[in-house]
Amino acid sequence: MLPRRLVQLYLGLTLYGVSMGLMVRAGLGLDPWSVLNQGISRHTGLSIGTVTIVSGALILLLWIPLRQRPGLGTVSNVVILGLVMDGTLALLPEVHAPAARIPLLACAVLLNGTATGLYISARFGPGPRDGLMTGLHRRTGRPVRLVRTCIEVTVLAVGFALGGSIGVGTVLYALAIGPMAQFFLRRFAIKGLPERPSTVVARGQASPEHAILRE
Repeated sequence: MLPRRLVQLYLGLTLYGVSMGLMVRAGLGLDPWSVLNQGISRHTGLSIGTVTIVSGALILLLWIPLRQRPGLGTVSNVVILGLVMDGTLALLPEVHAPAARIPLLACAVLLNGTATGLYISARFGPGPRDGLMTGLHRRTGRPVRLVRTCIEVTVLAVGFALGGSIGVGTVLYALAIGPMAQFFLRRFAIKGLPERPSTVVARGQASPEHAILRE
């Protein structure tokens, strides 16, 4: 069971990073956190992948007052997503034709949903951003849906102000990621794992599935 979980974790994180790179190349809008990272990238000169790694590490510092502990999946998320994203952007040239950009966006969102199902189902802990949301949910008592919405609206607004890309891709991602993640979480669920998250994540926190699906 452990080998399969590790394969799902790292395959999922790799595909997630690829999907993020594809969304950038599609040029039709990014998910909220990538909008922020892209905006910071444009002002600092750092690659968007590097900013993704740095921002993930900084978000982990916010876990300390929330009394959460990172798991293997959490730490791996911080490192792998940015590296794979930059690698994808280095290998894939810019796309200008609308006939190519639209299918590329659709492929990116579908791949993101698949990747989400893979790495979350491995149960090695949530990513830093999802852990922040579930931690705030526990500490404030507010619904996960409300906490996630407030954070993402704030992140999106700041990212847009910094020059991040908002567009039809942002809307498509917001509408599609929940249903797709739910489908793929069920598809890649590993039989025999307990219903609660992995013990490498602090006890009592809301499950990463709730953070992803906004339940």
